[in-house]
Amino acid sequence: MTPAPPSNEPNRVIASLARDQVNLDLKTVDLCFLAGLYLRADKAALASFEEDVLIDMFEQVCDVVEPGAENPRKRATHAIQRLREQRMLARVDGAGIVRAGDYALTTLAAAVVQYFLTDEALTRESLTLLTGTLSAQLAEVLAAAKKATDTDAWKSKVSGPLRVTVSELVSGIERRQRGLDAQQEEVQAEIAKLLQSDWFSAVDRCQLLLDTTTSTLSELNEILLRDTHLFVALLLEIQGLATAAENREAEETVQRVIEHVDRIAAWGSARQQAWSEYYQYVHRYLRDVVRLDPDRALSQRLRDQAAAWPTSPFFLLVAHAPSIRLLRALEARVERPPVARPRTEREADPEWVEPENVHADIEALVAQAIDEGASTLADVSSRVLPKLPEALHYAAAGRVADAVGRLARVHGEHERPWAPVLSRLEVEDWTVDGRDTP
Repeated sequence: MTPAPPSNEPNRVIASLARDQVNLDLKTVDLCFLAGLYLRADKAALASFEEDVLIDMFEQVCDVVEPGAENPRKRATHAIQRLREQRMLARVDGAGIVRAGDYALTTLAAAVVQYFLTDEALTRESLTLLTGTLSAQLAEVLAAAKKATDTDAWKSKVSGPLRVTVSELVSGIERRQRGLDAQQEEVQAEIAKLLQSDWFSAVDRCQLLLDTTTSTLSELNEILLRDTHLFVALLLEIQGLATAAENREAEETVQRVIEHVDRIAAWGSARQQAWSEYYQYVHRYLRDVVRLDPDRALSQRLRDQAAAWPTSPFFLLVAHAPSIRLLRALEARVERPPVARPRTEREADPEWVEPENVHADIEALVAQAIDEGASTLADVSSRVLPKLPEALHYAAAGRVADAVGRLARVHGEHERPWAPVLSRLEVEDWTVDGRDTP
């Protein structure tokens, strides 16, 4: 995994490809020829092929793909030259035209063949294995980052494994994701083919394909959401250590891996949403079209009418229908009289009353009771309150105590006893020794 290229790098690459007029023109026989070489090299552990081996392999491919073709040896020579020009074969002996050469498959040829030969669709088992290996590798890199003390240690123990091992594992997950994308496309094509051929009989088969793919995607998305969070947490911890150590190379490498992991998680959520929309669309089609027209009679009539429309056009006429009026049943209403009260004269003439001063009266009555020999607060209250209106007894009891405290010498125990006053009141009692002299 290399650092991110400059912003103008894609333009330079595109310009160089256009300048060199790079193109690929592979026929079926060419692909079969490359596949045969790839499989033979894999089986026999060959690093290169002699020219006679190439010609022999091409003749075998011609017998299968184009039986009866004339002059296969000459065609093999042209095919080898054509594949060399397209960078599918490379001569590796360096002998030039002195003798027959040795040839090897290029990386481009191996990638093309692997695309058609390998079946690396992402499954629960493969994803669990890859994510588990990647988690263990990141844990080892984190442990090495904690122990790294110099630039060489960071480069060999952290940046190197992240750039090579971790990137290979991430690339493996992405490669299998592309395989699953191709598998989903095949499922969609199979559903369309079933609906065209069997129509109503294909409903159950379509339902099975939909449910199987939906279950697979749900499981994979669950694993991706769970594991990618763990990967990002480990990578952020490694990046924090690289930042603290001021190692710019390791920091950029970790950031690049984080971007790859984020892309993996985004792929899972995007595929889940896209398949959900396709799942709903197919279900609506099965429910609203296939099940309602199992014999395809309606769809066939519509197809025939659409084909014959130029000669016998048809139109859809819609009569305007007013909305239905729902009449409610009549209900007898009882008119309730408005709430009212008789008018009264709110403005009254003032009345003349005798002036009163309750406070002054209470003080005078208290002084009189003390002079008459009342020795306690309860005794004073019992003499004063009966001379006042009953409605004022409760409020006047406090004023009597206030007047006694101001006019007389009083004493109270630490725990003052409660003494009854008349029949409905009680007061904390004091001892009164007589009035204070001015």
